[in-house]
Amino acid sequence: MKSAVYYRVSTRDKQDIGMQVQAVQSYCEREKIDIVMEYQDIGESGSKESRPQFDLLLESMRNREFECIIVYKLDRIGRSISHLLRLFEEFQKKDIQFVSVTQNFNTTTPEGRLFLRMMMLLAEYERELTVSRINSGLDRAKSKGSKLGRPVGRKDGKVRRKSGYHMRWAKSKQSPPK
Repeated sequence: MKSAVYYRVSTRDKQDIGMQVQAVQSYCEREKIDIVMEYQDIGESGSKESRPQFDLLLESMRNREFECIIVYKLDRIGRSISHLLRLFEEFQKKDIQFVSVTQNFNTTTPEGRLFLRMMMLLAEYERELTVSRINSGLDRAKSKGSKLGRPVGRKDGKVRRKSGYHMRWAKSKQSPPK
């Protein structure tokens, strides 16, 4: 299936599309999806219906240059309900599939709904596997005689007085800022 990918971040200096690119590309590799076009809007708000690269994406879609639009998250293409409804109506008319990698929005098909449920089960399974691996590693370390926990330091042998903390706090309030 020929697909187009759209990435967007709202600010130029504080955000980076790297996380979106990595997640989407690994998803496409895993699902064997062919990316034929990529569009990136950097420093463009999702509340605007018209964005330079997004407009090019829609033009390419109308020219039937791909069959599927893939995004990292639904809010990358829009934040307005009315705008999203119009987009999805046009997607449906043009037989364009839509995939949100992190939210798995492809629930128009039985397979999409099944995949969503499977991902929930897999996430729970992965969490249980992680806990099991950690516990196995701890048990193995204990059986080899390793001491678990934070190492004992020179100050750990005695009970600490709280008065020192209170005195330093009071001094910090009295002294003028440097």
